[in-house]
Amino acid sequence: MDLETLNIGVIGTGFIGKQHIEAIRRIPGTNVCAIADRDEEMAKKTSELLCVPRYYTDYRKLIEDDSIDVIHNCTPSFMHLPISKEAILKGKHIYCEKPLALNTAQSYELLKVAEENNVATGVNFNYRHNAVVQEMREKVATGFLGKVLELCGEYLQDWLLYDTDFDWRLDPKMGGESRAVADIGSHCFDTAQFIMGQKIVSVYAHLMTMHPTRKRCEKSDGTFSSSRGRVIEEVAVSSEDAAFIIGKFEDGTSCLFNISQVCAGKKNGFNLTVSGSLKSLAWHQERCDMLEIGNRDEPNQILYADAKYLTGFAKSYAHLPAGHAAGWHDALTNGIRAYYESIWDGSYKNSSQHYVSFEGGHQIMKLVEACLESHKTGEWVNV
Repeated sequence: MDLETLNIGVIGTGFIGKQHIEAIRRIPGTNVCAIADRDEEMAKKTSELLCVPRYYTDYRKLIEDDSIDVIHNCTPSFMHLPISKEAILKGKHIYCEKPLALNTAQSYELLKVAEENNVATGVNFNYRHNAVVQEMREKVATGFLGKVLELCGEYLQDWLLYDTDFDWRLDPKMGGESRAVADIGSHCFDTAQFIMGQKIVSVYAHLMTMHPTRKRCEKSDGTFSSSRGRVIEEVAVSSEDAAFIIGKFEDGTSCLFNISQVCAGKKNGFNLTVSGSLKSLAWHQERCDMLEIGNRDEPNQILYADAKYLTGFAKSYAHLPAGHAAGWHDALTNGIRAYYESIWDGSYKNSSQHYVSFEGGHQIMKLVEACLESHKTGEWVNV
């Protein structure tokens, strides 16, 4: 593999943009050389704090920078299409935050433009890159569980519990028609599909909006912020706070997801259980270096994320010995590393990757829209 240094530009310097910068710097052969944010104070502060040599307030100038090989699009969802498309047309490899776009029309457009311009594309569905999730996929594929009977998942948060909690995702022009499903339900879909090695082909969804009106306050420090001030205005909300979703995989196996951004006490409670005819597997994102193995006639087991305990490809995702807990940021780094390695060795041109390409991101958008349609019609919707 040719480890010629990749020069990276990051557009968007909010919460997730900073996480990308830190993750990139853990990967040998990379150089974060520029950032862009329309908020000049934010861009300058981030540049100084994280020692990035150049910053721009116009993302177009970053894209036009000939020294940059790869662009990370860490902006709100409504900017994913214009920024990613412009980067692709300039011949830049592009790694985009999820969801890939506001709707399937936009995600399909990005997919086709990327195919026509032969660039490496990636979408940040980071949970599949946890070592334990990789091990779950291995165990399902090898028949360790016996016949898979069902998959159940939940993704519960509380950062939008109060009617005074407000964020750009609440505006359909910025976040899209779906909120909770597109934002965190999409992680459920991708991680479940990755573990099972097959796609969800039909869904039945019930969406819930607990706060049809929210109060936009004077001060907010962005996503996951609890800061508030004087109420400026009341805003009608059309997107969902929570959802119950039933699905079916290609082989007929059923899945069930409980998704909420208004569940008090749940910070990032993403949990998945796969039940088989012999054993079950359970993973909890907030204890993400442990895999629970459930048995019927013998004691249950806990498997730690240590390469000497893992099998197959999962070994390469465990970088520390047991007891040195791997976490959220490690999975983010693993995903970006897999994407960069495909650029270095040219394998991004292949159809199958361990990371999510724009093709996979488009398929997730189809699932999100199928949930919206199912809620409206009260019927099962094929994807």
